[in-house]
Amino acid sequence: MQRRQFLTRSSAMATTLGATTLGAAVMGAPTARAASAAPGEMGAGLTIDTPMAPPEWALLQRAVLDAHKDACAAFFHRYFDSNGFLLARTRWGGDDGPDDAIENVNDWPQLYALGGDESIRTMYEQAYEGHVRQYTLAHTTQVPFARDGMYFREFPVMMDWQHNGEGLTVFNNMGLGNPYGQAYRSRVRRFAGFYIGEDKSAPNYDKEHKIIRSMFNGSRGPLMRKATALDWAGDPVELAGVDQNALLHGEHDYAQMLAHFKDYTDTTGDNPLNLESTGLAVNAYMLSGEEKYRGWILEYVDAWAERARANNDIIPTNIGYDGKIGGEAGGKWYGGVYGWAFSPIVPQTGKRENRNRIGFSLTGFINAYLVSGGQDKYLDVWRRMTDRINAQARMVDGKLSAPHMHGDEGWYAFQPGKWLMGSQDIWYLSMKPDDRARMPDHPWVNFLEGKNPTYPVAALRLALERIRNAHAALLSDQSTPDTRFADTVMDQNPANIAALVQLTQGGIYVGRPGWSPYSPNVGGALQFLRLRWFDPAARRPGLPEGVAALVERLSAEETVVTLVNANQSEARDLIMQGGAYGEHQILSAAIEGKPAIAVNARCMRLRLAPGAGARLVLAMKRYAHAPRLDFPWEAPMVDGTEPLREMTAQERDAML
Repeated sequence: MQRRQFLTRSSAMATTLGATTLGAAVMGAPTARAASAAPGEMGAGLTIDTPMAPPEWALLQRAVLDAHKDACAAFFHRYFDSNGFLLARTRWGGDDGPDDAIENVNDWPQLYALGGDESIRTMYEQAYEGHVRQYTLAHTTQVPFARDGMYFREFPVMMDWQHNGEGLTVFNNMGLGNPYGQAYRSRVRRFAGFYIGEDKSAPNYDKEHKIIRSMFNGSRGPLMRKATALDWAGDPVELAGVDQNALLHGEHDYAQMLAHFKDYTDTTGDNPLNLESTGLAVNAYMLSGEEKYRGWILEYVDAWAERARANNDIIPTNIGYDGKIGGEAGGKWYGGVYGWAFSPIVPQTGKRENRNRIGFSLTGFINAYLVSGGQDKYLDVWRRMTDRINAQARMVDGKLSAPHMHGDEGWYAFQPGKWLMGSQDIWYLSMKPDDRARMPDHPWVNFLEGKNPTYPVAALRLALERIRNAHAALLSDQSTPDTRFADTVMDQNPANIAALVQLTQGGIYVGRPGWSPYSPNVGGALQFLRLRWFDPAARRPGLPEGVAALVERLSAEETVVTLVNANQSEARDLIMQGGAYGEHQILSAAIEGKPAIAVNARCMRLRLAPGAGARLVLAMKRYAHAPRLDFPWEAPMVDGTEPLREMTAQERDAML
């Protein structure tokens, strides 16, 4: 037998048997390919050859993407060293802890996925690797659970999910840029394992009662005692000579830092902030397709939905070890840190401040909505709670005002207007007229409805202004590493993506407050988009160079988008995907004024002639597919955890 025939047959035999016990023995522990595009997942293509001079919005869109390259590079090289370590004081705590450190590159993964320069991905990956190493080496002297390292197994040892979530904002979106890195894929599974109950060394989840056992949880498991001010504030720190503005929470000394957290003790039992942990399992499910991850998400979120139903439709903020509402808060459903009654004293003023963080838990329900194929019951939990709260509204100083807090004396903290937290996100996901009627007006939605035609240009100009102002702040910054804390320069991060997400992808930026043009997003939130773009020539996500996209109309069944190639001498190929994770089906596509072609796939190919553009009308079926992170082309060799398959003839030829 000739060598070529032998190798070809051997390769085919090994890959064919790879899913069997014999195959595993033959192949050992090989690398394997990630799940690649199945037949029918790439639909028919279209060529756009109608000349179109690039409109102002298109030129601004490209300018915003381009402006990020130099601005992000200047920020990175000023505040990170060659190892990716943040050049600032390394501390544990809720004021200026590990979560704040990596938040300095918030939105960079999404920026790259939009079409940002390749250097953006290089920098945020370097920052994340440095971050993991920096906080694994860092340790406390007095906070007991972090004395052996603030990170263990590359994850926070134990902290609440306002801060865990914030610290995972970058990581949870890194799969948008490269879902095939071995370290990333290993971390996704390991981190999810801390919460789904399969990692016995981190027993955070109680499957019997369907609770995460403590508000403080992480890679070393749950904190099974009440937290102390020290646990939250971190070790003593000397602030003499440090600019008071460096501490963004406003404390003037360590005594005030401790006082800030004096009332942060009721942390035992489950808390709805823990719903943010579902983002880890969503990513694991999108990488592997394994039902155990999806099953845990739905089991845990369903348990919270049932608790809300049993509590007059209000999501409670403390669940006892026995699964009973208020079980670790004296029977009070509104108890617990960051709960409905959490109004601690601000040490600088002596006044109470309302710090109910129930809004952060919405991410758990929309994650369940994503992996369940758009089951409306997960949004309905939030609708019913909204109705119950607004039923308590009353006239205050002549204005209808809704409560935002609830304590021993009932509802309090009445603010003008209805309680509308999360209503914009609910509408975006459902596209129901009733949900549109519930939400406040927003300039982007008005644009989609044809009532605010100047929004794209105004929003993109604002993005450029924000990038310019962030860089100006960097140039005037006189701080040094020994006078900076992890959150000192966070506001100088030049990444400004909200307008790009809305306009190019028809997506939402899950922020606080909702849909702010430049607020931080809710910690760890994933992407929720109508369309996503890929550059097949460069083999990367994002709009190809010179291409701009404007999503102009959205409905439950239709998407209208204008594409233009600003390059007047070169054609551009691109792939259009339904949804951030291929969860939407593109049924048909039509160049406006021309007959539609059937697509019936997650993705379709488009070719833009030089200087060409057109408006496309897409018929879509949303949430028709299980979400996934794979790119819409043949996947590379990855980590060996996926089933092996038979090589194609072309792959065998290439190997030989």
